[in-house]
Amino acid sequence: MPEHKATVAAEIGLHARAAAVFVRAVTATGLPVTIRKPGHAAVDARSLLEVMTEDFAHGCEVVLDVTVDALPSDRTLKEVDDALAALAALLEAPDAR
Repeated sequence: MPEHKATVAAEIGLHARAAAVFVRAVTATGLPVTIRKPGHAAVDARSLLEVMTEDFAHGCEVVLDVTVDALPSDRTLKEVDDALAALAALLEAPDAR
């Protein structure tokens, strides 16, 4: 299963604007991406409510992944890996707007 780790760089974490930017980017990938804190249950990264409810604070390490079984048939693992890398980079940008 492709996954990427990232550290949330936004000073207020994934709340309001930063969460909305992230969720829009996830949705634009067309992939069923999940986000979680290590050791915690994953939530749907396409859901603004779920992302904001998890309280991904500044400096929090997160894991982004896509279940291989849920991959659209027209996507390669490299495309998925590239999409997750771009999403991780977005989370690590200090002012994701």
